[in-house]
Amino acid sequence: MEKASDQEKWQAKVSVTLTKTNPNQIWLLFTDFFNFNKWLPTLATCHGVHGTNGEPGCIRFCSGSSIRSNGVDSAAGWSKEKLVAVDPVERVMSYEIVESNIGFESYVSTVRILPRGEDEGCVIEWSFTVNPVGGWSLDDLVKKYEKALGIIAKNMEDALTRSRE
Repeated sequence: MEKASDQEKWQAKVSVTLTKTNPNQIWLLFTDFFNFNKWLPTLATCHGVHGTNGEPGCIRFCSGSSIRSNGVDSAAGWSKEKLVAVDPVERVMSYEIVESNIGFESYVSTVRILPRGEDEGCVIEWSFTVNPVGGWSLDDLVKKYEKALGIIAKNMEDALTRSRE
């Protein structure tokens, strides 16, 4: 049996297209790094534990039922996540998990907000690399991310649409 460190990292990217909001509006919501639970209901808690919200080096604590430890539903999953890069011009941010009980090792995630052609709208891309996670297949993890991103995007777009009414 191979050790996790000897196995190839899992890599994936999911995306969703929004039609009613522009990239800058969505970008501002994503860079509110300490309050991400506003957009993902399965994330019961998300708050800052170090640094200034939205600035590289800040760390957030997240917990909830979004991803369970090693695929087991017995305890709430939690993680501490460090924002490692923010590029407001390109609307790209990257973060890494620095500590968790969810079995994610060497996890790095990148969120990119792209314009959608000439019309209003945007595309949210969420990619990640992680060592293989016990109790999960890459396909199942990708499905979880697709579902989560769909919920996040809908909640963000709905909030922005309501604020214009």
